[in-house]
Amino acid sequence: MKLLIRLAINVFALFIVTKIVPGFILADLTSAVVAAVVIGVVNTFIRPILQLIALPVTILTFGLAAVFINVALLYLTSMVVPGFEIANFATAILASIVLSLVSWFLNKLASE
Repeated sequence: MKLLIRLAINVFALFIVTKIVPGFILADLTSAVVAAVVIGVVNTFIRPILQLIALPVTILTFGLAAVFINVALLYLTSMVVPGFEIANFATAILASIVLSLVSWFLNKLASE
């Protein structure tokens, strides 16, 4: 049940980002659900490996490399999921930041 609530929160967060960030496009609810699942899987399995590999660079850049890893993974997810598009890398940077903040806020609301 908790997993479904988190999935619903992430889908809702994606729709909020669609409204806020120009160039961040979700075709329909199905593509939003698939995108949320793929983002969850990528963040669970691939992101920790990349962050471990990039740890020296992350230390040298005071954490900026970790942000770019998140941006790149979001951008790559948009390339894999049909109906989920990000116009360019600058849009991906803004969308990644907004998505992180919106997801954090919605998860805090749901936990209380």
